[in-house]
Amino acid sequence: MTRGGRAGEISPAGIAQLAGAVVLLGGAWPVTKVAINAGAAPLWFGLGRAALSGLAAFVLLGALGRLRWPLRADLPALLAVGILQIAGFFALAHAAIAYVPAGRTAILSNTTTIFVVPLSLLVLHETIPPRRWLATLIGLAGIIVLVGPWAFDWHHAGVLAGNLFLLGAAGSWSLAIIAVRRYPPQSSMFALLPWCFAIASTLLLPLAMAHGGVGRWTPAGLAALGFIGLIGGPIGTWCVMQAAMTLPSVVASVGFLATPAVGLLLSAAFLGEKLDADLASGAALILGGVLVAVWPGRGGRR
Repeated sequence: MTRGGRAGEISPAGIAQLAGAVVLLGGAWPVTKVAINAGAAPLWFGLGRAALSGLAAFVLLGALGRLRWPLRADLPALLAVGILQIAGFFALAHAAIAYVPAGRTAILSNTTTIFVVPLSLLVLHETIPPRRWLATLIGLAGIIVLVGPWAFDWHHAGVLAGNLFLLGAAGSWSLAIIAVRRYPPQSSMFALLPWCFAIASTLLLPLAMAHGGVGRWTPAGLAALGFIGLIGGPIGTWCVMQAAMTLPSVVASVGFLATPAVGLLLSAAFLGEKLDADLASGAALILGGVLVAVWPGRGGRR
């Protein structure tokens, strides 16, 4: 499996992994909102999600005979994913979902492009073609339309805090993407997956305990936790990690912008969240930006 790509190269495997991440993680937020609405405490849900995903990954790798201790060369990527992409992202995003609708959570928590583009220039020294600058602008325009900041009651403390939490979550994820690109691990990301979730669970436990009670767990909440923790979480996270390594950083971050569109559509279908003209135009802009980002340039490959 490819562990890294040359700057500007787009592989079919990377696009497939990106699509898997978008579908699985976009669907995770409506399912999470079901559990939170049923009474589950947000941070305890995030901890349970990380712990179950880690358990599933440990069992799978053990059954395949591929469970190994991480190598020294794996530590930068391992710590970046465990601390930033999983623990930091889960803590901030799950805290925000108590104040922000699930569809909006899916939008702002995935605005990694805001941070990845400047970091790619400053840290990775990646060459960003004009076409991908255009893709970034189109995608961010779609995000602005979907978020609709003009419709928020910014005087409500919970709304302001929730949106700041989500931007922090996106920033945390962006730093992980840059770190994995800058210091690719020697082991495969699949082999590192259980250790990443173990680090995240260790960090999330004291945060959840400080937050208070575990809340009320209904059958619907437990089913949501099981689905995300055992299926959506580990597979979606692996897809994200692989896409971040096999695709150019800007392409990966613009592609992740399709996650909010999936989250909004599923939130509207299953939670009854409102569908309007902003959704249609914003989703169209995001998908247009993704197509511009992944379309092969002159002399490029699909």
